[in-house]
Amino acid sequence: MRKIYRIARTELQTLFYSPIAWLILIVFAFQTCMVFVQEMEGYVRSQALGYGVYSVTSRLYASWTGVFSNVQNYLYLYMPLLTMGLMSRELSSGSIKLLYSSPVTSWQIILGKYLAMVIYGLLLIGILCVMVIFNLFTIENMDCGLVFTGLLGIYLLICAYAAIGLFMSCLTSYQVVAAIGTLALLAALNFVGGMWQGIDLIRDITYWLSIAGRADELIGGLICSEDVLYFIIVIAVFLGFSIIKLQSGKQRTTWYMVFSKYVGVFLVAIVLGYLSSRPMLKFFHDSTATKIKTLTKSSQDIMSKMTGDLTITTYVNLLDDNCWSGLPASRNSDKGRFAQYLRFKPDIKMKYVYYYDKAYNPTLEQRYPGLSDEEIAKKMCETMGVNINMFMKPAEFRKIMNLSDEYNRFIRVLERGSGEKTFLRVYEDNQKHPHEREISAAMKRLVMDLPKVGFVQGHEMRDIWKTGDLDYFNFAHNKVFRYSLLNQGFDVTSLTLDQDVPEDINVLVIAEMKTPFSGEEMERLNKYVTRGGNLLIAGDAGRQEIMNPVVAPFGVKFLPGRLVQSGEHVANLIVGNVTRESCKLNYMFSDMFRVYGVTMPDAVALECDTTQGFTVTPLLVTKNKGSWIEYKTTDFIDDKAELNPEDGEVEQANLTAVALNRKMGNKDQKIIILGDADCISNGEISRQRSNIIASNYSFINAMFFWLSDNEVPIDVRRQPAKDNSVALSMDAMAVAKVGFLGVLPILLLICSVFIWVRRRGK
Repeated sequence: MRKIYRIARTELQTLFYSPIAWLILIVFAFQTCMVFVQEMEGYVRSQALGYGVYSVTSRLYASWTGVFSNVQNYLYLYMPLLTMGLMSRELSSGSIKLLYSSPVTSWQIILGKYLAMVIYGLLLIGILCVMVIFNLFTIENMDCGLVFTGLLGIYLLICAYAAIGLFMSCLTSYQVVAAIGTLALLAALNFVGGMWQGIDLIRDITYWLSIAGRADELIGGLICSEDVLYFIIVIAVFLGFSIIKLQSGKQRTTWYMVFSKYVGVFLVAIVLGYLSSRPMLKFFHDSTATKIKTLTKSSQDIMSKMTGDLTITTYVNLLDDNCWSGLPASRNSDKGRFAQYLRFKPDIKMKYVYYYDKAYNPTLEQRYPGLSDEEIAKKMCETMGVNINMFMKPAEFRKIMNLSDEYNRFIRVLERGSGEKTFLRVYEDNQKHPHEREISAAMKRLVMDLPKVGFVQGHEMRDIWKTGDLDYFNFAHNKVFRYSLLNQGFDVTSLTLDQDVPEDINVLVIAEMKTPFSGEEMERLNKYVTRGGNLLIAGDAGRQEIMNPVVAPFGVKFLPGRLVQSGEHVANLIVGNVTRESCKLNYMFSDMFRVYGVTMPDAVALECDTTQGFTVTPLLVTKNKGSWIEYKTTDFIDDKAELNPEDGEVEQANLTAVALNRKMGNKDQKIIILGDADCISNGEISRQRSNIIASNYSFINAMFFWLSDNEVPIDVRRQPAKDNSVALSMDAMAVAKVGFLGVLPILLLICSVFIWVRRRGK
């Protein structure tokens, strides 16, 4: 060990007596400080302007513009300059012969040289630590776990680059060649992860070999045994290669013996890498304060109930525009979407089935007009470089699975060993793939019965099977709409009141009756209410007399007339504001409060009698000014609605949605009544208007979360971040900017000049 230390000390002396080590330190410090100051200055300015900041630590260090992310991106430029002379200098000067003849072994030489780089790496980390220490005093409740884990990731990356550079330096006596060779090898290790991904046998090997993004999880605050072991294995491999190269120059041996040693070291590394990447052998630690890299508690509770086998089968239709997500070349990244679930159930099996069949894909029809599906499939396989034989033909595939009800889209089937199965879909939005909420909802469907929503049909009510603007297909069970009840964990069905409401119905929806219920239908509805069933009732303008008998038992009345609101839009377009009282019901209403409203075309006001035994909670109200109940005007396009006090019209806030609840035995019965049935219709939940900030689908989710006793949608909230304040003024930031961009680099420059002058003096 003493000999290793002496070699390292000598190497460091040589390194710091040359300008290259100091130049790299100065440039590294200036470059990282530029990123740090730019990011930090933005947060200070934002806070000074009153916009506020949040999760400062992760955004400052771990975001794609953060300090650690930038360091990871350009670190490869520095290490070849540091390592290029480690052994090349010995080879070119002839001093290697003295090392060979001295009483030191090859591994002592290599470890000594490498130790010097490890110590130099600590100096680079020390520069980053200056920023971290500064933030300990300037960021309130700084997320120290995330930062220190990020520093570990950067340091392991430095050590891996140093080992690679040391090996390349052993191969040549030309330092420039060693530096270029190191850059080339690092480039190869960055790109190898995308090579031969379509070949099953090689995919996992090349994917594991890739060094690209290897420190991402560590920078984000997650310590994964696979990532840590990857760096250790890579370091050991290239140090082993360096020792083999040194010994081959010191001892006479055949080329195939040397080659076999290289192959042996590489194969051992591949085996260890394969074992370390197995889900059953992985270990994790989330260092972040909010556990942002881990499943939320709700999802963890679901996974704890997932006993036995679980298989996720992905069906990939070549003619669907989402097929690229499941092709062999994308399979490893696709599996990564379930990485957090594999942490809690590492025995999940993932299978892929490939086929081609008719799918809604207008782009393909335009690109290949007049061709059959089989001809299009062959053309696509030629373009993507895949074998057409891996895709089952339509008739062959339909014998094992018929996905016509799912539009033959990219889809997954989750199936337990005990037989329960469900679909997990992709969606027609910018993000396409399901997030934790949707995945956990599908998982929950496998381990327990989920709430069932029954939509009453007949009497010309809104239809969940129709796609017209006024109907309810989208929010009820549109399979490609992320926020539909079906995709958020509900079972959805339609029914009539010709028979008793089934016992498995948890929530009953009645929307804008145009003809009244018969006596028998009212009796069946009252029977459902008496047993404590939950209800959502949506009225609408012109239906007050028909629907008032339905809501009268709850002490609610649909008032005559129509609500109007002055503004740039049509007068009968009401924006319902979420009330402060609704925030007590659940967090979803709280998230909407003072941020999002609910658009309600042609709504009516509600009146509540609080003596009927229900706890009354107003959900939506109109604004105080410029809103009233209009009794005369009915054509709001050609006529102008005007406030007429003589007709009883009063400018005031009016109630447009209310929640009622009461105890019924062991159950808390919950009822929501809306003064508008259009606000949850197909057309309205997807419509955007200028100068109106509304989120009707968020309101739908909030209502059904409450009606389902907070079961679904899955609660994926995390502990709120506490590092939401920067204790720094703009003036103080200006001083800090001078310190980081001026004082720190100048101090390093002074140190380098001082040591250089001392050496010249000696």
